[in-house]
Amino acid sequence: MPVIAITREMGSLGKDVARGVADALGIPVIYHEIIDQLADRMRLRKSHVMRLLDGRAGFLERMTADQTSLSIFASEEIVNAALQGNGAVIRGWGATQLLRDMPSVVCVRVCAPFEVRLQRMMARLGTNDAQSVAEEISDNDEAHGAIMRRHFSVNYTDPELYDLVLNTQRISVSECIDQVLRLVRSAQFAETEAARERLKDLALHWQVRAALRRSPRTRDMRVTVKVEQGRVSFDGAGYGADERAALREVATTVPGVRATEDLMRTINLRARFA
Repeated sequence: MPVIAITREMGSLGKDVARGVADALGIPVIYHEIIDQLADRMRLRKSHVMRLLDGRAGFLERMTADQTSLSIFASEEIVNAALQGNGAVIRGWGATQLLRDMPSVVCVRVCAPFEVRLQRMMARLGTNDAQSVAEEISDNDEAHGAIMRRHFSVNYTDPELYDLVLNTQRISVSECIDQVLRLVRSAQFAETEAARERLKDLALHWQVRAALRRSPRTRDMRVTVKVEQGRVSFDGAGYGADERAALREVATTVPGVRATEDLMRTINLRARFA
């Protein structure tokens, strides 16, 4: 079944496009479900998690949350949602970047000029306070941009990051839905066994990283994790035999891991400072 990742931008009507595509295909929209899962796992309020993911959390909120774990667990939840066999429209939370290299996933940006979004949000909120609404939209855009730069090193407005960019100032919601469906149903984005295996490897990558983060033995280790056909490799430097053994042991507890490979490098401190 198809997987579509759609950006969310205040006042763009992306929510309406996501719902229309999901209804046409008979698949769910994944949005609040990510928040629910993360709040349970992190033992935080849902509003706290949402502000952290949005980049709008205050100083104290950021200090009282493990943001590295939140990022890893959020990525795991998003990719796991894409892996489910029933298909899904995943709205926001960086899904377009996490899944952009997956051959059968359609990544879509729904956008509109700022003034258009401003008028829509004022009408939706029933207010004439253009300044307050404009500030809210600007803050939301800035926070979203900061999150995407921090986690993915991209400018989320770059059209090259997406398979399809839709401007709802000029294209109706119904036409946007049709455009997405046309791409989803094209041969280019058909789900193949090879595409499915790549998605499984991506999911396993984040499952392993989440397992390493949960384990007290490995949570503070900084290593590169790669997965290919269920085989997990670790790369990095500066860790001893016990730590490297812990990496392999924790990884093998994750269902689907077929084998592990240690590519870690040993630093010769004596030679380094001689």
